[in-house]
Amino acid sequence: MKLKHIIASFFLAIMMITTPVFAGGNMVDINTATVEQLQEVKGIGDKTAMAIVAYRSEHGAFKDVEDLLHVKGIGEKSLAKFRDSLMVVNQDD
Repeated sequence: MKLKHIIASFFLAIMMITTPVFAGGNMVDINTATVEQLQEVKGIGDKTAMAIVAYRSEHGAFKDVEDLLHVKGIGEKSLAKFRDSLMVVNQDD
């Protein structure tokens, strides 16, 4: 019985570690992505990618994906197109 709990715990731990990799494999972190990486996201062209990187350089890290609304050229409609492909990794302050 104890062995079953150990094995179940092991597999649960493996699933917890690997799930973000599979679930977010195509996700792009807007705080670390280059212009080229941002351009790979459907709906983000060269001008938008450059605007994101420029805004980040000038204003610092994004707190969440919604902060992209502060970037010139990104509105609710455009953000809705690519929101699900982007993420923000928590920054240590």
